[in-house]
Amino acid sequence: MKMKTQIKIENLTKTFRTVNGKLTALNDVSLEIFEGECVVFGGENGSGKSVLMSIIAGLETCDSGTVTVNSGTKPSAGLVFQEAETQILGETPAEDIAFGPKNQGLKKEQIELAVKKALEETGLTQKADFPARFLSGGEKRRLAVACMLAMNLPIIILDEPYANLDYNGVKQVNTLIRKLKSYGKTVIILTHEIEKCLGLADRFIVLFKGTKVFDGKPDEGLKQNLEQWNIRNPLVTYKKAQDLIWE
Repeated sequence: MKMKTQIKIENLTKTFRTVNGKLTALNDVSLEIFEGECVVFGGENGSGKSVLMSIIAGLETCDSGTVTVNSGTKPSAGLVFQEAETQILGETPAEDIAFGPKNQGLKKEQIELAVKKALEETGLTQKADFPARFLSGGEKRRLAVACMLAMNLPIIILDEPYANLDYNGVKQVNTLIRKLKSYGKTVIILTHEIEKCLGLADRFIVLFKGTKVFDGKPDEGLKQNLEQWNIRNPLVTYKKAQDLIWE
């Protein structure tokens, strides 16, 4: 069965002005992401991963090129920032999750149901009325995802989801990614820590200095000279892509 294209990016270019002139963040990037795919974007800091996803999520504009998201006119992509606490608006997880459905104009009963379901799906039910600022790093990332689930967003983007997490926090995030995949969500993971999650991926895309340099199956990507793009090849420790998941 032919996979349905959910995101189509054509000849995308983005530059920023700096004190020394211009910085090219994205250089003529083209790719497609399909509905229900789990895609890992690898690349060093400054490779253009976050800029690309900010454009997809509607937080940035491009200089040239097009981005088409085939999910209607409503917002469809949710971006979980590396510092997830910056996205928390409510005093408690329940209050925070309710913001999105309220802004969507849902009725009180619908909002309560959406909050309850999102808490259950992210394993935060017991923390529903806990002060959100005291959640752990992994819990804050799960809360950000819960907010997107409550709004029924089909695309979830995780920007460096393992940053500053201990082993247990990484396992929590990977358990959540598995759930998102089982729900049919399109999951995009931006990371330079590919050893923690590449086993979850259907595709592996590498950006280097704003240019797409690889796009294919994870196992094929691991056969590349990743060090030339400043990515440590985890096969020094592991045997195959399926082994690359912390759980």
